[in-house]
Amino acid sequence: MSRLSRRKLFTAGLSTAAGLGGLAAAARIADRYGLVPPDSGGLYGPGATLTYAAQRLLTTSSLAREFPRSLISKEPFPNPVAPLGKEFARLQAGGFADWLLVLDGMIARPISFSLSDLKHLPVRRQITEVACEEGWSYIAEWVGTPLVEVLNAAGVLPQARYVVYYSFDGEWWDSLDMADALHPQTLLTWAMNDGALPVSFGGPLRMRVPRQLGYKSVKFIHRMTVTDSLKGFGKGLGSASPEAGYSWYAGI
Repeated sequence: MSRLSRRKLFTAGLSTAAGLGGLAAAARIADRYGLVPPDSGGLYGPGATLTYAAQRLLTTSSLAREFPRSLISKEPFPNPVAPLGKEFARLQAGGFADWLLVLDGMIARPISFSLSDLKHLPVRRQITEVACEEGWSYIAEWVGTPLVEVLNAAGVLPQARYVVYYSFDGEWWDSLDMADALHPQTLLTWAMNDGALPVSFGGPLRMRVPRQLGYKSVKFIHRMTVTDSLKGFGKGLGSASPEAGYSWYAGI
């Protein structure tokens, strides 16, 4: 069964159990308090809104489970990676010394970071699980710079509500609300299991969001924008995922 069909069945079941009228009322309350995800429209919108609002009210500061080293997966599974083009190959040949992460939007000053710059900010190591909605998972040690440290260095403006981040592949992009962007376990990851982050796992720089399903952990991050609204990005649904049928919020 595809992950899309599982999600639809889950949401449909929740709607039936709770009653569509009750979900719609809950969605109206969530809207009043700004707890509405950007992909809240359509048949499944009330269910998605209820899930997002409940998670934000109950688990904003909760931590994803961290594991001992003995449970690190011996053969983690990387999704196949399509060729990333000549420019990526050039950067890879140079050991990614010229890789830049550019940050703009609602910040005090536009700023860019090399991998070396990121490594000079506070670093966090954590052993967490990548859980894919397709049903597979693996545990690995991830080493990187907490996103909050990068945002603090840039000076995020008070009205900011989301961080949008882009893959070098030119297709995948996603976004986080500030609860996850400022969470201590959300990392810009550049190492994995005591080595540099392999390209097959998103190297040289991958967003790791262990409190959400794996597709939020976008690979090859090279640009981020801080914003107060997601309406001007793509189709206004918050990321490429809902445009392909997935939920924007994928909390676990």
